[in-house]
Amino acid sequence: MSKTPLLDAVKTPADLRQLPEQDLQQLAAELRTEMIDAVSVTGGHLGAGLGVVELTVALHWVFDTPRDRLIWDVGHQAYPHKILTGRRDRIRTLRQPEGLSGFTRRAESEYDPFGAGHSSTSISAGLGMAVARDLNGANNNVVAVIGDGAMSAGMAYEAMNNAGARNERLIVILNDNDMSIAPPTGAMSSYLARITSSGTYLYMRDIAKQLARKLPKSWERRAARVEEYTRHLWQGGAWFEELGFYYIGPIDGHDLNHLLPVLKNVRDANQGPILVHVVTKKGKGYGPAEASDDKYHGVSKFNVITGAQVKAPSNAPSYTKVFAESLIGEARKDKSVVAVTAAMPSGTGLDLFGAEFPDRTFDVGIAEQHAVTFAAGLAVEGLKPFCAIYSTFLQRAYDQVVHDVAVQNLPVRFAIDRAGLVGADGATHAGSFDIGYLGALPNFVIMAPADEAELKHMVATSAAIDDRPSAVRYPRGDGVGVDMPAEGEVLEIGKGRIVREGTTVALLSLGTRLAEAVKAAEQLAGYGLSTTVADARFAKPLDTALIEKLAKDHEVLVTIEEGAVGGFGSFVLHHLAGAGLLDGGLKVRTMVLPDEFIEHGKPEAMYADAGLDASGIVETVFGALGRERLAGEGGDRA
Repeated sequence: MSKTPLLDAVKTPADLRQLPEQDLQQLAAELRTEMIDAVSVTGGHLGAGLGVVELTVALHWVFDTPRDRLIWDVGHQAYPHKILTGRRDRIRTLRQPEGLSGFTRRAESEYDPFGAGHSSTSISAGLGMAVARDLNGANNNVVAVIGDGAMSAGMAYEAMNNAGARNERLIVILNDNDMSIAPPTGAMSSYLARITSSGTYLYMRDIAKQLARKLPKSWERRAARVEEYTRHLWQGGAWFEELGFYYIGPIDGHDLNHLLPVLKNVRDANQGPILVHVVTKKGKGYGPAEASDDKYHGVSKFNVITGAQVKAPSNAPSYTKVFAESLIGEARKDKSVVAVTAAMPSGTGLDLFGAEFPDRTFDVGIAEQHAVTFAAGLAVEGLKPFCAIYSTFLQRAYDQVVHDVAVQNLPVRFAIDRAGLVGADGATHAGSFDIGYLGALPNFVIMAPADEAELKHMVATSAAIDDRPSAVRYPRGDGVGVDMPAEGEVLEIGKGRIVREGTTVALLSLGTRLAEAVKAAEQLAGYGLSTTVADARFAKPLDTALIEKLAKDHEVLVTIEEGAVGGFGSFVLHHLAGAGLLDGGLKVRTMVLPDEFIEHGKPEAMYADAGLDASGIVETVFGALGRERLAGEGGDRA
């Protein structure tokens, strides 16, 4: 093993492949240290990446990337991959404005053949690449690395079923860092994994199968069962074999002496789809992460020595915590209240709910489609299910929302976390579209709180709605610091509120841009523009009486929302047009997120860039009036 540093000489995987095998363990150690140091500066997903350091080194050493396609499912585990693929000099810009994405991204590197923000897509994408390879007459390898958590999603099994039936040459690495299967530690397990992945074994197995086909059918079936059961007696994996994959493992994902020969055998095998079961440990090699319950899955900036995370102080609770505590309050009063999450108990706050009501909390895994229909089944039997899913993840279950909930008019309550822009996680995690895609559904109730107190009221309101589906959308991050009520108040469905009276301009806000609308009204007052500010509260059903009053009593009406075009503003315009209120000179403007995917950054800076801050609102009003905002005038005075 070399005593001189190795990582500095590895600019690309081609450099890595020049290293002798005995130096790879040292390189892995240096790579782990580099990753810890980088994430301590930027924050991000730490535990999963630490768990795949040796696997990453082994894959890039064995396979000819980028010619061989290496697909990382989700992307949480891809930080070591980024360091080894020409991005080390930018790794400390991870998740920062204008910096590297926290996920794999095609536009970022040729070593990222497929972008990944959500889980369970890698096998489907890999199969598509393998089929295209064969149609194009190429001979490169396609390798998909998928975590055991991602294997809980139906999409992964749909892909495996298709791959097993088609029989293209495809390699799937199952990165098992949470299953109950213990990592093999003995020489026998290592020997078996190496032998059963070898060309000789695969050749003999194929010969045996061909011979069995020439025997009478009853004998063929018996021979196949003997071969299958004998191997599974030692190894397991029968389920994957039934799907048509050749199963190898489990093997220790931190032992390069185990990994390298197996990966080389798999690379060289003339075989259909192969699944290599690799057992790793989240947070491997960093004590604070190994000791943490969540293995430092996602972290803010932290002290490398102590592991202590640096978090900005706040005088307000997070919206996620307010939702959880409000739901707990409702559940204490009503035993029919239950909660469903899709592998995000801490992200949605349902870990707090589950601590008090473990028998009424259901984590169904990364299976949003199942989560929604499961919640529908709970509602059929008279329970009050709250289905807590991030806005961007709920998109994966839209068919179930339509057919299993909305068409049947079942009172499933959707708690939609991470609505709007989400900061460092970027476009793949932004909750931009839920107002539009839920608002298209008949009889849905859609609410958006302006602050944390309003969220508490809306949780109570959702609990009281028992005749139709409903949703509450709220952002990531902390509230605005308002006084919290002791109890949530059940709001009148479809009724907004006036928070400031004016005569010329009306600002109608849905959601947490209300504070910016109030600031804008104060600035507009400095220009002599009397401004009404209203909180819509409901995107559906609309408060049509409020909207018509604002339209009739003001010269300008501006709607403001943290969502894409086609949402609340479109609903308001549709109503105004139908009511004939656009024919009398009313100037209407709808303020939404830009019609583009917005990259990661600081949330407030992102909203400012999108024009959804006080300054942007003022500029929109002036544009509607056909006036220019002059520097030093009104609200610009020091």
